[in-house]
Amino acid sequence: MTEESTVAQPPVPRLAATLLLLREAPIEVLMVRRNSRGTFASALVFPGGVHAEEDMAEDWAGLIAWSGEADRERSLRICALRETFEETGVLPLVDPAGQVSAHQPDQPDVPFMEIVRASGMKLPLDQLVHFAHWITPEFAPKRFDTHFYALAAPDCGHARSDGAETVSLEWRAPAGVIASETGLPFPTRLNLLRLTESPTLDHVIEASRMRPRCTVLPRLVEREDGNVVVIPSEAGYSITEEPRGGVRVR
Repeated sequence: MTEESTVAQPPVPRLAATLLLLREAPIEVLMVRRNSRGTFASALVFPGGVHAEEDMAEDWAGLIAWSGEADRERSLRICALRETFEETGVLPLVDPAGQVSAHQPDQPDVPFMEIVRASGMKLPLDQLVHFAHWITPEFAPKRFDTHFYALAAPDCGHARSDGAETVSLEWRAPAGVIASETGLPFPTRLNLLRLTESPTLDHVIEASRMRPRCTVLPRLVEREDGNVVVIPSEAGYSITEEPRGGVRVR
């Protein structure tokens, strides 16, 4: 056995999607607190989860408002909405007039596709905007390839925690979360910081549409005064590195 073959390879990241549901004024984002057992234990994060085979089904074609191709991008947006519904009970749907409203179907144990079909409306995929793309660092024991999306939220006052993966939820001002929450996952904290740079919800959406996509894969760099986690400057965040001890990756 050669020395090269004994080097442990980093885990393959699992494809995932998450959703920033936003309202104003001032700007607030819907966040959920994870349970104490799983990944990101007890952390305050945006709702989301792992991409599933059902998100890629061809039968979605008549149930989505989407002008793009039937590809991975489409399925990631479906994933973001499905996971948000599972964790918060909020289901944004678009009517034939193009108006988005939030629903709370009470249909336990019914497949997500059938819930959407029964509504007579469609998932508003075209109204989601790509906000960020992060891949968990190679030194992490669990890794995710996560796409973040933003959506101007309709009336979501009925949002509720699922009581399983999440134990609570709340609308929060991004700056307030950063100031009061310790142990925020690195991508969550930096994306909250990005939200604070916009004075209005319209600005958040427009800035997201205009921003070039950049994959953020944090790297561990050794410095004389200690290890730091570094992200590419072209990602456009106001922070590009932090001491390793201050970065939560799970």
